[in-house]
Amino acid sequence: MKQLLIAIIATIAFALPAQAEQLKNIGELEVHYSTFPSTFLTADIAKNYRIQRSRYSALINVTVLDTSAEGKPAVAAQVSGTARNLVGNEKNLTFREVREGDAIYYIAELSHANEERFRFNIDVSRQSTSGNIQFEQTYFAE
Repeated sequence: MKQLLIAIIATIAFALPAQAEQLKNIGELEVHYSTFPSTFLTADIAKNYRIQRSRYSALINVTVLDTSAEGKPAVAAQVSGTARNLVGNEKNLTFREVREGDAIYYIAELSHANEERFRFNIDVSRQSTSGNIQFEQTYFAE
């Protein structure tokens, strides 16, 4: 079942405003990351993956590719992180692994208020390689 993967790809490609590709190279790992409102998922997809659809909920998606292997396959990794709003309230992000065929990605849910801005700090590690991703995102209730 590749419903969630297709939904994430469609969201990134078509639903978000144009912006630079969100990726970071960490050693031989290519880490792609994105965040989007949970309402971008259909009700069926959200139900299948136990994701709460709400105008006050967003998803953080992380995919790790191995650039040293032919075809840059997706690989399992340890992903953890936090989201801190501008007044300093910090939320731990609980990532869960989703596998669909050859695809492996990590998703975490984040509740937010309207016009709330977060600074993300996400750690990614695989075997002896580890690194950090930092970015900011403002969320709006639709």
